[in-house]
Amino acid sequence: MEKVALKDSSYQLKRAKILNIKKLTDKEKFFEIALMDRDYLDHEPGQFIMISLLGIGEVPISICSSPTRRDSFDICVRAVGKVTNKLHKLKTGDEVGIRGPYGKGFPVRILEGNDLLIIAGGLGLAPLRSLITYVLDNRRDFGKVHILFGCKEPKEILFSDEMKKWSERTDLHYACTVDRADPEWAGNVGVITTLIPGVDIEPSRTFAAVVGPPVMYNFVIKELLAKGIPERQILLSFERHMKCGNGKCGRCQIQNLYCCQDGPVFNYEKIKYLSEAF
Repeated sequence: MEKVALKDSSYQLKRAKILNIKKLTDKEKFFEIALMDRDYLDHEPGQFIMISLLGIGEVPISICSSPTRRDSFDICVRAVGKVTNKLHKLKTGDEVGIRGPYGKGFPVRILEGNDLLIIAGGLGLAPLRSLITYVLDNRRDFGKVHILFGCKEPKEILFSDEMKKWSERTDLHYACTVDRADPEWAGNVGVITTLIPGVDIEPSRTFAAVVGPPVMYNFVIKELLAKGIPERQILLSFERHMKCGNGKCGRCQIQNLYCCQDGPVFNYEKIKYLSEAF
């Protein structure tokens, strides 16, 4: 019988250790993780991993750190199920299993030299933080950078310390909005599409990177097209339930495409005809 080459298998589990945990909101926690064999994850911004807990299960989670920071990587986890609730109970030094990275991320080589309009809705900021950090680490390689973030309430804002730093930088434009304000909120109130008309861009040289809840996409795309951004320059990341990461189980399938292998980042021009995508 032929032996299975586990070393090259995309199903191979790698041991990893949690280096740091931070509570971001009532629902989300930040984890800094390092592979225990001193290897590097070597991911692209926008890719995801499968993270597993022995005896509990496995879930797909977006990587939210830049590949320019190689000694460890970050994830942002919302506690919504058995595995993620257990993850929230782990402590620094605990071990987890990692598979991946999987999928196609944002095409940073194509984006270089162009302007960026990054639009994040809620937890969609997690995979976009990977792209944002990459761009800021290589700031000279990119033109104008606009970051728009929206969520339901101020208490749901992720990475608020980093957002404060983004708002203070002079080499990028940052704006934030909430659907519902509290008494302390002094910023914009409204859905994220209310921020787009006021952004000053050159459509021909601007790429838009969009991640957020499914209900957001059609409205955001309509505003981007109204700004004159070409369809081929609108990049969308879809969060389907990616069960295997290898295009085998079909759980993340959109007609003839698999989010885990063909995505999760798609060019709008190529996916707009797929009725199941939106």
